Amino acid sequence: MDKIIALLTTSDGRIGRQQWWIGVLAVFVVALVVGLVLNLIAFGNFTVLSWLYVLLNLALLWPTYNLGMKRRHDRDSDGMDLKIFLGASVLLNLLAATGIGFSVVDVGGGLMLPQPPFWLSALNLIFGIFAIYMLVQLGFLKGTTGSNTFGSDPVGAAA
Repeated sequence: MDKIIALLTTSDGRIGRQQWWIGVLAVFVVALVVGLVLNLIAFGNFTVLSWLYVLLNLALLWPTYNLGMKRRHDRDSDGMDLKIFLGASVLLNLLAATGIGFSVVDVGGGLMLPQPPFWLSALNLIFGIFAIYMLVQLGFLKGTTGSNTFGSDPVGAAA
């Protein structure tokens, strides 16, 4: 249990891909369960749900940052791309919650949904492409073999 807590609460050192995937799975399960509870609490109110998701995003930001930084350290990177990615995630989440630029569209049956403007859709597309880049960097590419600036090889140490 101490290893999981250290994995999610500190950004020191390096972790391999397997540890990163385990940490991501833990964060994902928490996000999924809390997200379902938030949907029940919001009771269909999109505005309330959007702000609850902002709070969830902020609550999971620290463990996500720590997991990502340790993985970027494993690839001998200072993690600036991760910081930009997480900052953009929070910004897009806040834009959705505030409704800036959104218009409400009747999708039939009396159901009204917010629709983002073109510029925000384009921004989300760019963010999605960046997310794929980060997924490849964090989850699929091998770390630096041997010691690097951020510590010893986590895979080599386990072998």
